[in-house]
Amino acid sequence: MTYTKDDIIRIVEEQDVKFIRMQFVDIFGQMKNVAITVSQLEKALNNRIMIDGSSIEGFVRANESDQYLRPDLSSFAIYPWQPSHGRVARLLCDVYNPDGTPFIGDPRLVLRKVIAKARSRGITLNVGSECEFFLFQTDGEGRPLVKTNDEAGYFDLGPMDHGESTRSEVCLNLEEMGFVVEASHHEVAPGQHEIDFKYAEAINAADNIMTFKLAVKTLAQRNGLHATFMPKPLSGMSGSGMHINMSLFKDDQNIFYDASGEHGLSRAAYSFIAGIMDHVKAITAITNPLVNSYKRLVPGYEAPCYCAWSANNRSALIRIPLVRGRTTRVELRSPDSACNPYLALAVCLAAGLDGMERNLTPPPEISDDLFAISNEESQSRGIDCLPANLKEALEELKQDAYLMDILGPHVSKAYINGKEKEWDEYRTQVSEWERKKYLGNY
Repeated sequence: MTYTKDDIIRIVEEQDVKFIRMQFVDIFGQMKNVAITVSQLEKALNNRIMIDGSSIEGFVRANESDQYLRPDLSSFAIYPWQPSHGRVARLLCDVYNPDGTPFIGDPRLVLRKVIAKARSRGITLNVGSECEFFLFQTDGEGRPLVKTNDEAGYFDLGPMDHGESTRSEVCLNLEEMGFVVEASHHEVAPGQHEIDFKYAEAINAADNIMTFKLAVKTLAQRNGLHATFMPKPLSGMSGSGMHINMSLFKDDQNIFYDASGEHGLSRAAYSFIAGIMDHVKAITAITNPLVNSYKRLVPGYEAPCYCAWSANNRSALIRIPLVRGRTTRVELRSPDSACNPYLALAVCLAAGLDGMERNLTPPPEISDDLFAISNEESQSRGIDCLPANLKEALEELKQDAYLMDILGPHVSKAYINGKEKEWDEYRTQVSEWERKKYLGNY
């Protein structure tokens, strides 16, 4: 929705809003905010709220710490889960330097640049996401237990699905914030859930993912539960993904659709697929950002492991859902919700656009059940694998000059440095599994 400064001031007064959260996202996808009272609203709307950027990991050094939040007026929303008296609203913000220039380390800016590149060609980038999460029980102090709140399975309902009421509450609150919620259901694993909402233009889609995650975590906590978007919280169970559905429009027409093309797909669609596949190993460092992410991307748990595409094969890394026409889309199934959505959408969309610019052709379609094949079989058929761990993915990213340029020198350096530290911390830890396996035998 489009708002003016006067609109926001009026709504704040009419709705008895007392606090406004000026929100932004760091390089690693963590939501940050400065809460202000309504007395400071006019100052905020004039881009004069300051933050200490040196306190945000990956932003700036202490001697260049002053930065300003520039609110995106269209992002104004009142949180429905807050009390009706003394309500809380939010504004999503871009980060700017004191001289009035955009901060190059702002993830929103990285995505905006990709959007601008597409717009220069008359193309609008639309994205829909499918976000999965787990609900865990908590102890008496609200800390999460490694125990799901139900033992239900795929598409089960109450009373087996104990998370049904929380999931419904999330849906209703999101609708109050303007989301179009298309579906919600229990997922494959116990305590696992999915809520799908309507696609949006790329920057709004990333904003919606961040808002969605906040709503899920907040409302779960209010119900005595802990919601997590950790990709693989339980051994022996399916992990949580965030499938990314992408479609490109030009002159209000979906350019991926061609009724006369094979599978109803245009040449642009095939080149877009080829571009993603050409960069997908490097993309994985952004879309699957945790050490834990790669424990989901293993055979046997309905997550893609192999670099393959298919017109409608759910075991493939990239698939084309069956619908055609305005809703024709390319679905990348490897990402998880732990990613920074601004960076993830930026590299995915940029990779596809690169494929279109270079007129690339994807490898042959794979129709076989890729969940059932071995690494040996995939190698014999020339089907490549996704990176096996975070370290491998980071090395792929460092070798991909195109995506490194898309991220920019500041973001790429800060992101890789932070994730390499995370990998080093992980590899030097001694786990409980190791102690059980080796302590008594060696």
